[in-house]
Amino acid sequence: MTDPGEVRASDSEREAVVEQLRVASVEGRLTLAELTDRTEAAYTATTHAELAMLTQDLPAAGGMGAPPASAPQPARKRRWFVGVMGDSKRRGTWRIDQEIGAVAVMGDVLLDLREAEVRTDMVDITAVSVMGNVKIIVPDGVNVDLDGVAIMGDKRIDVQEAAPGMNVPVIRVKAYAVMGDVKVIGDSRAQPLQRGLTAWREHWRRLHGEDWRELGRQLRAEGRELRRQLRDDHREGHRDLGRHGY
Repeated sequence: MTDPGEVRASDSEREAVVEQLRVASVEGRLTLAELTDRTEAAYTATTHAELAMLTQDLPAAGGMGAPPASAPQPARKRRWFVGVMGDSKRRGTWRIDQEIGAVAVMGDVLLDLREAEVRTDMVDITAVSVMGNVKIIVPDGVNVDLDGVAIMGDKRIDVQEAAPGMNVPVIRVKAYAVMGDVKVIGDSRAQPLQRGLTAWREHWRRLHGEDWRELGRQLRAEGRELRRQLRDDHREGHRDLGRHGY
């Protein structure tokens, strides 16, 4: 009999998990890095067990963990980060539930989105750099839409984006650079940050000793060894009966 955890996952099941992850992110249960990591893992999962690992610490889709429906909220004003002949930095754990603005005038603005709780379907950023620098750090694996204009300056993306067709987080940046720079860079180009999925897998191992697949392999191997021993004991019992003439 096939182990239920080893049943092959279908495309529709992968998409259902991705949607569950997206909802969890909007509810504030996952950071942007965790959402990106688990989304990538969902698209590369081959079995039900691998998909189950990605959502075992989240409420079931449509379950009691989901907040009750509420009336639409009015749009909130854009949140601004400004560096004028100085620095403005936002990193670590913070909430993104509105559009963002970054202005650097002969200064620097750094926005690190990797550990942010993203409460919207898309992160919308307006970045203005006048003889300054705006740097936006995102997890590798998101899709970045960079638009705008650069005059005697530079606007560029250096991110390992997801493969086409994946429903991954989108970061939309409208850049205006005048003798300055607007850059969107991924993990591989930034100061290392422990990836959410790596930390989550370590949490799973602390709780359960091994990951789902390894634990399943061990249990199946132990089951095969037990059955082999039972067969050997059964054969040995028959031989003993034959030697004694029973």
